[in-house]
Amino acid sequence: MEENYLRELRLMLEELCCDLCRFEHLHRDGISPEHVLIDREYNLGAPGTFADIHVLPDGKRPYCIEVDNGYSRQAMLQSLKRKYARDTPEVRELAKVAVVVDSEAGPDREQLHRQMKGSFLPDLPFEVWDEERLLGLIQDVFGIRINSLTAANLLNVRDAINRAEGFLAFGDRSPEEHVNSPLQSSLLWHFSFWRLAQIRKQSDVATRDILPPGHYRGVVVLAVDLCGFSGYVRDTRDDGILRRHLTSFYSKGRSQIIDSGGMLYQIVGDEIIGVFGIPDRRANYIQDALRAAISLLNVGFSVTRSWQRQLDRCQPSEGVHIGMAIGDIQLVSLRPFSRTYLGIVGDTINVAARLMSEAGPGEIIISNWLHHELGDASGHQFSELQPIDARNIGRIKAWKLALPSQPSIS
Repeated sequence: MEENYLRELRLMLEELCCDLCRFEHLHRDGISPEHVLIDREYNLGAPGTFADIHVLPDGKRPYCIEVDNGYSRQAMLQSLKRKYARDTPEVRELAKVAVVVDSEAGPDREQLHRQMKGSFLPDLPFEVWDEERLLGLIQDVFGIRINSLTAANLLNVRDAINRAEGFLAFGDRSPEEHVNSPLQSSLLWHFSFWRLAQIRKQSDVATRDILPPGHYRGVVVLAVDLCGFSGYVRDTRDDGILRRHLTSFYSKGRSQIIDSGGMLYQIVGDEIIGVFGIPDRRANYIQDALRAAISLLNVGFSVTRSWQRQLDRCQPSEGVHIGMAIGDIQLVSLRPFSRTYLGIVGDTINVAARLMSEAGPGEIIISNWLHHELGDASGHQFSELQPIDARNIGRIKAWKLALPSQPSIS
């Protein structure tokens, strides 16, 4: 099977597993979706090791999911051992690891389990989610019966999930009858379904009034950009590799922003912009923005390292760089009376973009006001910089956070 297809299928399965976990904890454990923290590309504490998915339900121990569908058995075992045989605090705290495989990866299930056992710390439980198990979970959680994990079938599952999320977000019909309107589909792209439900419950507003044009104060803008993007594009001979890694960056970047309670504003080229504090400033929204930014650093390291493995020429930089600022913005309709297509303007966007351009690989630079608003709990992680010249905006006092170096693994 074509490698580009398999990689995109794995990426889609990752999205599906995130949805499965969130809905399963809602229905089985009564844990509201906003209290299930999900990270894509979670740092496991050893150099260059990232879990595909890390799930932390409120009041429970975290667990990880590895989507290894389509890998050879040897490649899968090597990957699992590299990640989970290392005795790090991040691995030791896990309740389990679930490994998604296709049916061809292990026709002899007992033999597969014996081989996999050596890939994990001795006391770390693991589960194998083969195609049969995953199809059963899809049916149990979403009530959808499909026969195999093909792209066409998974697109049908995604449609069903979108309807389920739309019902939970807007709740104007039964789950079976709900069909998302163009406005509802747009909102579900920009926000998580649980965030939309939260807004409607707290404000008691109609769908059209969830995101009204206007002046918003105290909004955090997060701008994230791939480092050395032009070099990666120049040295990529296969356009499929370019598209595959950009899709991975877009998908995982969007997930981190909306799953942290933010709004995905736009994706342009290799840059993603998210905003926090629209349409209301929920409790801890500033901390949520910082959490999303730190998670995006790990996404950037993982995506660019995967990309580098496909290239002959070594790239001089990797990961992403991030700028963040807090201030006022204007939310503007792009068409008369439209709520489906909206734009954002304001100096806060420009400041975040300028700070992003000053940040190096694996660095977050934030404005002074945002540093003040973070307070001592998080602000102590940052070091003060010399004022940054933001051209037509002026000189900006700023602070920098850099994660510990993440050396690559050969």
